[in-house]
Amino acid sequence: MLNQGIGSWPARRARRSPDRIALVHQDRTRTYRELHQRVLRLANALRALGVLRGDRIAYLGPNHPAFLETLFAAGVLGAVFVPLNTRLATPELAYNLADSGSTVLVHAPEQTEAARAAADEAGVVRHRITLAAPGHAGLVYEDLLAANGPEPLNEAVAPGDPCMIMYTSGTTGRPKGAVLTHGNIIWNSVNVIVDTDLAGDEVTLVVAPLFHTASLNMTCLPTLLKGGQVVLLDAFDPDRVLETVERRSVTYMFGVPTMYDAMAARPRWSTADLSSLRTLNCGGAPVPARTIAAYLDRGLAFSQGYGMTEASPGVLFLDREQVAAKPGSAGVPHFFTDTRVVLPSGKDAAPGERGEVLVQGPNVMSGYWNRPEDTEAAFTDGDWLCTGDVARLDADGYAYVVDRVKDMFVSGGENVYPAEVEGVLLTHPAVEECAVVGVPDPVWGEVGRAVVVLGPGRRADEHDLLGHLQGRLAKYKIPKSVVFADVLPRTASGKIVKPAVRDRYVE
Repeated sequence: MLNQGIGSWPARRARRSPDRIALVHQDRTRTYRELHQRVLRLANALRALGVLRGDRIAYLGPNHPAFLETLFAAGVLGAVFVPLNTRLATPELAYNLADSGSTVLVHAPEQTEAARAAADEAGVVRHRITLAAPGHAGLVYEDLLAANGPEPLNEAVAPGDPCMIMYTSGTTGRPKGAVLTHGNIIWNSVNVIVDTDLAGDEVTLVVAPLFHTASLNMTCLPTLLKGGQVVLLDAFDPDRVLETVERRSVTYMFGVPTMYDAMAARPRWSTADLSSLRTLNCGGAPVPARTIAAYLDRGLAFSQGYGMTEASPGVLFLDREQVAAKPGSAGVPHFFTDTRVVLPSGKDAAPGERGEVLVQGPNVMSGYWNRPEDTEAAFTDGDWLCTGDVARLDADGYAYVVDRVKDMFVSGGENVYPAEVEGVLLTHPAVEECAVVGVPDPVWGEVGRAVVVLGPGRRADEHDLLGHLQGRLAKYKIPKSVVFADVLPRTASGKIVKPAVRDRYVE
């Protein structure tokens, strides 16, 4: 087999475990043999449309087997997969299509208007393929599969070839497309399998959007590489997730803290049968202590981690056995990944000192799509990727991510890390979520402002919240003002968008 990339996975799995269930979606199952056949049919259909090695194929829609089939079919052809965020506005979608030069766009029926408008504006898309029912006007996904056979294609694909372009969330400026090679994805999957003890009988629930790197690359693809079963839900609903865990005997899932909090808040939480769960992976934001406690009460512990799109995304990982011993830690580097914590001088930080996290390894991107200057700026000392995140190490080498370099502000000559302040604010029983940003001050240069969302039926005023911080934080870290909000702006992966918070709540 000339294909050494992930496009060969369905074929390799079909010869090893053809009758195992690969995918479950809306109670329909698909074996590895069936997945392999459908991927080949789609690859042949795309080849007939003129897709060649190196061409970009975009996908827009909620979690669906077609997402994975399109990814693998692109890999069969040596083409490059471009997952699109369904929450983006039409101009943003058009930018990603144009920037990547995607010539094919596969989309869900509910995304038809956005797909049409974005494709027209981008001016590079030659073919739009809809997941609408067979017989629908235009190119229809299932019609294309039915019209093409499963003839093998043996394109030479090397580990260093580009596999996918994943666009960063664009919280500062235009999004950049991180080019992840087949080798990046393979090594990241190996890291996950090694560090989470992923098993061949895994039943993995994928409910976070597949266009989010953690959902795709930390849960879904490692499970398929190992030969487990992936259960796809197209949207998050806490009751539906709990019901699916019970009915499908789910063993592994990924979520962000807000998702896990929503599940624990449901009436059926205390009686739901969660005995099948072996691994709960959490990322996107630090896991609050109250969330950890709620799950420990049910006999469940989180494996936590830290990562970024540019690292495919795994960087640091904390085993569930260490959650109690190392509360708040993001863990140690993944098995085949290395990290450093570096001071502004370029010297490695001593334990307890704060510095920027650098990462190196076979899972780190090859660069940003068509942005050589940005690529060069992203690396230092050769092949160490600058994450832009601040962390400290303890004496055992466990990392504690403090904040974003760009989120830190200086008050009276002292560095203030908003994440530290937010963590203490979240211990107030009335606070549901919060964000702290720096605001100009004539005396101190900058001071903190807390933007707070209160929990349902809970009450607190500025005096209550600031009083809660007294004695828990140094005075210079305590915000000088509190603003109350109904909701905080977030990315699709659940991260609070600090620039949007500043735009809205800083005069």
